[in-house]
Amino acid sequence: EADLIGLAPYLDPRFTIVSARAPYTLGVGSYAWFELQFSPQGQVVGRNMQQADSSRVSIAEFIGEVGQTYNTNPKRVYLLVFSKGAMLRAYVALTRPELLAGAVLMSGSVLPEWRPTASAALALQQLPVIVAHGTEDTVLPIHHGRNSQKILSALNVPLEYHEYEMGHTISEESLSDIDLWLTPHLDK
Repeated sequence: EADLIGLAPYLDPRFTIVSARAPYTLGVGSYAWFELQFSPQGQVVGRNMQQADSSRVSIAEFIGEVGQTYNTNPKRVYLLVFSKGAMLRAYVALTRPELLAGAVLMSGSVLPEWRPTASAALALQQLPVIVAHGTEDTVLPIHHGRNSQKILSALNVPLEYHEYEMGHTISEESLSDIDLWLTPHLDK
């Protein structure tokens, strides 16, 4: 939660930015929404789906609590997430699109096994998403971004997709494109 909150000054100041800590401790100051297992080459070879399902429910509840605390309209709530957070938030967005106005998925992956749980097609057709992924990403290689694009397109999600010459990070260019995508949505 401490990393992405640093992006707040680069986004439209009309946003109220809230960051959540993931529930599973990986190490000192390191948290996760669910555990992943990696091969020696760094490829994802397994994931703890019980933790992912539990976190999905927790995030949906958190969005509701934030809405009540800050008196926000769900039609103006956007998820901005990175890496494993993007994986899980994509899961939330696909299964509970009524909680959100849209989603920003950076260097993550829409997992194919979550597609069958996606909400009704009509609700997803009203959930705009932007995906940003680095072509040089060695943690979640570019095929994850491209697969996300395919899955979201097949679900008829209003999608904007970008690839950048970067690794597993957020570049100024990608953040600028994300801000340009988000700001018009605030004006609706």
